[in-house]
Order: sequence, then C-alpha cells, then structure tokens
Amino acid sequence: MEAIRPLARTLLRDRAYASIRDAIVAGEIEPGAVVRDADLAERLGLSRAPVREAFARLVDEGLLESKPQSYTRVTQVVAADVRDAAAVVGAMHELVTRVAVPRLFAADIETMRAANARFAAAVTAGDVDEALHADDALHDVLVRVSGNRAAAATTARYTPLIRRLERRRFGEGGNCRSAGLHDRLIEACAAGDVDEAVRVTAEIWRGLAELADSD
Repeated sequence: MEAIRPLARTLLRDRAYASIRDAIVAGEIEPGAVVRDADLAERLGLSRAPVREAFARLVDEGLLESKPQSYTRVTQVVAADVRDAAAVVGAMHELVTRVAVPRLFAADIETMRAANARFAAAVTAGDVDEALHADDALHDVLVRVSGNRAAAATTARYTPLIRRLERRRFGEGGNCRSAGLHDRLIEACAAGDVDEAVRVTAEIWRGLAELADSD
C-alpha cells in the first residue's frame, strides 16, 4: 500500500500541471495575469500542494514567472523564446524522424494520413484546438516509433511555448502549419526516404521559427 501514496500525489501534480499549462497555452489565462495557488486549487478541486508543484514546473518551463513573496504570473509571448524553443523542438523532431522512418509500418503511415486529414479539415473550419491536436497526433507517431524518451520529454517541455504563438496567429486569421508540408513528410516516410523526411521536418520547424521572427 505504501507505493500507492506517492503515485496518487504524482497524478495530482500532473493533473494540476496539465490543466494550468493548457489554460495558459489556450489563452484562457492571459499573458501577464497573476495566478494564485489557492484560487486555482479551488477551481481544480485540489489541495494547494500539487498546484504549487505545478507552478514550479511551469516557471522552469517558461510559462510562468515568479517573484518570491510577491507574485506568480503568466509570462508574455516573447519572440526570442519562441524562436529558441522552435530550434530545440525542431532538432528533436529531425532526430526522431531519422530514427523512426526505417521502423514505420503501414499502420503508422495510415495514422499519419488520418491525422493530416483531420488537421486540414480543422484549419479550414477554423478549429484551432482540433488542428493542433491533429498536428500533435501526426508528429507523435514519429516520436513514439523512434523510442527516444529524451527527445519526447524535450519536445513536450518546449512545444507549449510555440503553441501560444501559433494559437494567437491562428486567431488572427493565419494557418497553423501547412497540410501540404505534412503530405510531403508522409510520402517521404511511406517511401522510406529518410533524408527527404528529415528535410521536410526541418522546413516545418524553420517555418515556426520564422513565425516568431515576424511577431
């Protein structure tokens, strides 16, 4: 029974982290907004301890900033931070693509095609949530198949910084990413063309860095 207690605490901490992170990325908690552990704990139906742990993680990841005994607030969307995050995440995706392409099965390719169809439909419909979920589903196939847990953890850590800018641009009438680029990536994967798949992956993430530069 002793092993159950830390597991429960970990799940509560992760639940708080994911909920607050998603609210920040979605803009439900706006840049510059002050957040209080007591308020969010009440809204989430949790004690303050897991919320405080979530705050510490979000500060470390750049979504919150804190001044001891003064405030904890949501960071602003800073172009340089987004550009740096895009460079790191892009490098991780190039790495996993190079490893994953020779290991892909037909079912993996079909999962990527289905995700891109959802992505394209969501962009057309103006559904930013579904577009980004579908985008994640497509790229997560390569992350999963690569089996590189370090790359997966790094990608998960820095992608939210990029998503905030993507969401804002989507709301201003822009696209998230190109379904056409996804098509090229999928065809390269289906053909087992590692170099082309890596080139397209680099192009996708270079576009996100350029998005930050134009902010």
